[in-house]
Amino acid sequence: MTVIQIVHDHPDWLLCNKPHGLNFHNEDDELGLVSLIRKQLGTDNIWPVHRLDKLTSGLILLAKSKESCSVLCELFAQREIEKYYLAICPKTMKKKQGWIIGDMAKGRRGAYKLLASKDNPGITQFFSQSIGDGLRLCLLKPKTGKTHQLRVALKSLGSPIVGDQSYAGSKSDRLYLHAYAIKFTFQNVDFTFQQAPEHGALFLQESVTTQLDVWGAPWLIEWPKGN
Repeated sequence: MTVIQIVHDHPDWLLCNKPHGLNFHNEDDELGLVSLIRKQLGTDNIWPVHRLDKLTSGLILLAKSKESCSVLCELFAQREIEKYYLAICPKTMKKKQGWIIGDMAKGRRGAYKLLASKDNPGITQFFSQSIGDGLRLCLLKPKTGKTHQLRVALKSLGSPIVGDQSYAGSKSDRLYLHAYAIKFTFQNVDFTFQQAPEHGALFLQESVTTQLDVWGAPWLIEWPKGN
């Protein structure tokens, strides 16, 4: 059985480090993240608060009660939980930092596309840094939580995430998207966590680990206001 790393065990919630390639929910005969955690801890008292795509790794919150689940879900709804992601893309980006804003619509084969309209848009802010070999490391701060938002956002810049073949990305050993850091206040206590990716040859190269020393506390970066 896959053992899930628990980054922080709070009386009301867990922060886990999800492996890439692991489904969030059960799929066919394969246990998903929630079921694995319940089995690992010997309890059914685990509730999902948000989710990550199967191919995405990194930090994810799980509640230990319906009450704490409700509180955390409301924090997400009010955009009071800050999440930061890492992605590796080709350097052929239309812009190297800024905002990516647009409505999202379903396209072919379950994929999404970014529209020019902004009625109910996905909103993402990002920085990027060259890591050599024709690649850039992106630090992404989504303001909304739409399905495939970050994958669609980067494809819209002409630079789909490495390994993201659903969005015309190059073939690789994994999808290079990782939920890197999270910041929120729970019961008047501030919590901040960051978890560097542990798998993927590109994530583990020296140019990336060096840049993560700079981005070690992304909530302290001077992110421009507005959009």
